[in-house]
Amino acid sequence: MRILLLGYGKMGKVIERIALERGHTIAARIDADNQDELVRIGQSAPADRPDVAIEFSQPDSAYSNLSFCLVHGIPVVCGTTGWLELKPQIEHMAREKGGQFFYASNYSIGVNLFFKLNKLLAGWMNAYPQYEVSITEIHHTEKKDAPSGTAITLAEGLLAGLSRKSAWKGDEHLNRPDTTPAEVAIHSVRENKVPGTHTVRYESPVDKIEIIHTAHSREGFALGAVTAAEWLYRQKQAGHSGAFGMDELLDEIGEQLTVNRIVNSK
Repeated sequence: MRILLLGYGKMGKVIERIALERGHTIAARIDADNQDELVRIGQSAPADRPDVAIEFSQPDSAYSNLSFCLVHGIPVVCGTTGWLELKPQIEHMAREKGGQFFYASNYSIGVNLFFKLNKLLAGWMNAYPQYEVSITEIHHTEKKDAPSGTAITLAEGLLAGLSRKSAWKGDEHLNRPDTTPAEVAIHSVRENKVPGTHTVRYESPVDKIEIIHTAHSREGFALGAVTAAEWLYRQKQAGHSGAFGMDELLDEIGEQLTVNRIVNSK
């Protein structure tokens, strides 16, 4: 595939390396210094445009980058957080224009399995109101938004499973939030050189239950983003359009593994 990188910071560079290792080429690298390069791409013939775009930029650039891709028929995978109030508009645009848009707050396969575990545990804990739940997320000091998109996804999973919770509340200026009983507190911590640690904590007067995901590097995020780009490109080739996410990708991987086990057992 010919991949357009929208955002060429630390994450973009790791994505580039993994994409090249998997046999892809980089059609262009766009960052704050060469936005005019998008004009050239938009003016090129459709057959000469990139096969897919991977967007890891900044919150104030995400919407325009994604709109550009959908207007110009380029499937786009997005991992930028902090702009999600506009996500419904991008999803509508993808459906309206017959384009392909893939979003995940976190592209690590492990984190997405963690999301599923979080929802399952929340369903079990719904019967035990003596346990107060909270989320703590720790990231590197360069991360612009708080709470993290991953923490918000975890909070949404809690709201789906805990009838006693109706909203989440994040920190203000990285101080612990003052919440009501109906709110899930998300505490954000910024430390040097931390790729990402997320903890969901249930605490009662007598004990505590925690589930934790710790990322060791950006490698897992980058590999997941490239895998999503490969999957999204196949959706375009198959004539599928709309908004997609990690659930669809993981379901397909799971189905393929099941088929392989059945075939190998014969």
